[in-house]
Amino acid sequence: MDKTYLISQSTSISLVIIISLIFTLLGLYHSKKFQGINNYLTANRNIGLFPLITSLVASALGAWILFGPVAAATWGGIGAVIGYALGTAFPMIFLIYLGKKIRKEFPQGSSLIEFMRKKFGKSLFKLILLMTIFYMFIFLCAEVTAVAILINFISGTELWITALIVLLATLTYTLYGGLRASIFTDNIQMIVIIILLIISTAYIFSFTGSEFSFEFVQEKNPQLLSASYIPSYTAGLTFFIAVAATNLFHQGNWQRVYAAKDYQTLKKSLIFSFFIIIPIVLFMGFTGMVSFSIDSTNRPDLGFFTLLLKEQTEILSLIVVTLGLALTISTVDTLVNAISSLFIVDGKATFNFDKKTDYLKLSKYFIIFLSLIAFIVASKGFDILYLFLLADLFCCAFVFTVFYSFYNKGINEKTAYISILVGLLGGFLMFPFPDFSKSLLVGILTPKEMFSPFVVQSLLFLSFIVATFLPAIILKIKR
Repeated sequence: MDKTYLISQSTSISLVIIISLIFTLLGLYHSKKFQGINNYLTANRNIGLFPLITSLVASALGAWILFGPVAAATWGGIGAVIGYALGTAFPMIFLIYLGKKIRKEFPQGSSLIEFMRKKFGKSLFKLILLMTIFYMFIFLCAEVTAVAILINFISGTELWITALIVLLATLTYTLYGGLRASIFTDNIQMIVIIILLIISTAYIFSFTGSEFSFEFVQEKNPQLLSASYIPSYTAGLTFFIAVAATNLFHQGNWQRVYAAKDYQTLKKSLIFSFFIIIPIVLFMGFTGMVSFSIDSTNRPDLGFFTLLLKEQTEILSLIVVTLGLALTISTVDTLVNAISSLFIVDGKATFNFDKKTDYLKLSKYFIIFLSLIAFIVASKGFDILYLFLLADLFCCAFVFTVFYSFYNKGINEKTAYISILVGLLGGFLMFPFPDFSKSLLVGILTPKEMFSPFVVQSLLFLSFIVATFLPAIILKIKR
């Protein structure tokens, strides 16, 4: 028996094309008068408060917020939701201090990698560059896959169609207008996202009534709110460490640090962004707990849609599609420009090409190649959560050494290299296999029976803890 979809495939495809085309035309039109490499990389360093706030928030909140916090809440409870929210927002606070330092010490920069290149030799900086591009590429794949799956769920539209339209539209205006185009479209996308989230929230309240409450969750699934529920703590810490670490390496954030017209504008925009991001992620996570409490057989990552599309009305389906597209495109254009900018700025130091090489043009070919791979991944509908977690592990192994070096002049390249590699090795040994039942150390190299049940059940959490803090121990010993 064929599944009945909420809207027709033709309606869905038409909406995807129209919305993508609108953002493309807006991005092209606005950036037409802002050409040149400085606009492409740092928007000429004169972005004001409101556009910086909306761009930071829109770039941070991709389509993943419709799935990730919702699913995490069903097994990690309130701790997982708080950890997810703080992990997403915390880099904004961190960047207040790091942003001030990096703008002061390297005023003409446009990336974190440039600062690392100045601090360390070419060998370590290349490793940091590779890790950063790998993480952002995985993020790109995840975003395009998420929106393709969302629209397939609502209308049955084949995954490759949505992926192709979104990637073509975003590449068109972002590769033309750079950061200037990305920030301008982020402003509009953020306004759309906030309006649609408010409408969605109102509908969910009206559909669920008294069920949308802590009392209802407490009655049906008390462990999700329990202070003695251990997975709540481990999940919360896991998401906080993983999400915060990865976002600190997000080149899109560093571009915006440099794009602010002055430090006061940057500081205010980061504080406002912090307080906007937290309630949005918390709300999404809570919808997961409510959906799970109403019907535990609901697919965990579709909790938000289960509540919102309860009445199966076409207008709500159109709202969800528009929301998903605005979230995705705002994140994808940031990632495209961020990867492109890294190639331009750090390509010269990485590759010994001819002096006449046009790195801007070369970066566009590189992005198109990566987008082609992202298109293939999204078209297949691969579950890339595991790969995303692996990218998070990489970032965790780098984070302490890289950012501690901002304030400790005594760290040399060799010591930094050793600390990162030891963190990676330790994290990999504990990192769970895809079925999360064992790891290289627990279950392969040594029997699982040698470890406590807590260790066996908390492999992901422990792998992130080890990868993050082992480098700190190495740096302390080597000092």
